[in-house]
Amino acid sequence: METANVEYNEQEAMETSMKMMSIRPSSSISSVDSINEEEPRPPHEALFLALAHLPLFELLAMSVVCLSLRDAVNKDILPWLNIIVDRPLNRRLSDEILMKITSKANGRLTTLALINCVRITNAGLQRVIEKNPFIKKLYIPGCTGLSPQGVIEAVEKLSENDHTLEILHISGVYNITKEHLRTLHSHLKLNSSLQNEQKRQPILYHKARHYPVLVNRENDHSIDVEICPSCSEVRMVFDCSKQLCKGKLLAHYCRGCYHCIPRCAECGGCIQPEEMEDAVCNDMLCSDCWLQLPKCNLCNRPYCRQHANLGSNSSCSSGFICDICQYQNQKCYSEEFLN
Repeated sequence: METANVEYNEQEAMETSMKMMSIRPSSSISSVDSINEEEPRPPHEALFLALAHLPLFELLAMSVVCLSLRDAVNKDILPWLNIIVDRPLNRRLSDEILMKITSKANGRLTTLALINCVRITNAGLQRVIEKNPFIKKLYIPGCTGLSPQGVIEAVEKLSENDHTLEILHISGVYNITKEHLRTLHSHLKLNSSLQNEQKRQPILYHKARHYPVLVNRENDHSIDVEICPSCSEVRMVFDCSKQLCKGKLLAHYCRGCYHCIPRCAECGGCIQPEEMEDAVCNDMLCSDCWLQLPKCNLCNRPYCRQHANLGSNSSCSSGFICDICQYQNQKCYSEEFLN
């Protein structure tokens, strides 16, 4: 009898404790039938307001969390007015997937940014633009599946009915000629005052490498490519970040595309042959930036900050081992073991 009373008191105490902590008791307890099950609550309203500010990858992930978020993602137009496709989705994005994603804007898409989406074709881009003729900002850098003629057709479509495309980024699209550039300028309707304003806004190499940072900036150039003053090719032309080169006499000398003027991946300044240093990731560094970066314990070479995560065992106190040295060490150990 005493044992039964002890077991009853333990069960009652456990049930009371779980009620106080709002934890549903286990179904193995006989008293669970007397407790009303609470229905799951919907997400907080603030979470729905944040959906429009999420990157595409996270927005798609939200759609599979619960029914409320799925309905919010699929039925609300606001998160789909500005679509930015970057890593890790860009390499897998096809024409069909792009059409499905952009259709959620119901023809009201205003910004389309396809960063290094190599599988997108002229036909796929054209279909998206036909359904969304009011796009104001089009970013397609590194989309090597597009041709200059396909870009021109897209811009022409976006210039119909007195609509003006405000920003066009096409760096990395192959075989763009001076004639193509003139045609694009005519459709963008660039006036002289706007071009003069753009000339006062420098393009720095180390910042332009991170394309997502450029999206939706107020001081974006209407078009990101121009005729290089050194080689006369249509490419992205960079200004120098060094204070010494910002003078009127030297500014034109060190202004050019990356193929003509080597630039530091960290500071964006021009590099003279005697101060050129190599990084593990094959980026070029000036001697000042090279000295400030942590080095590999074996080869004494740094990563640039963009690729710093490639090093293993990295810390401020012990340094790191780069992936090249790590591979060579593993290869040596394997050969010694086999011999």
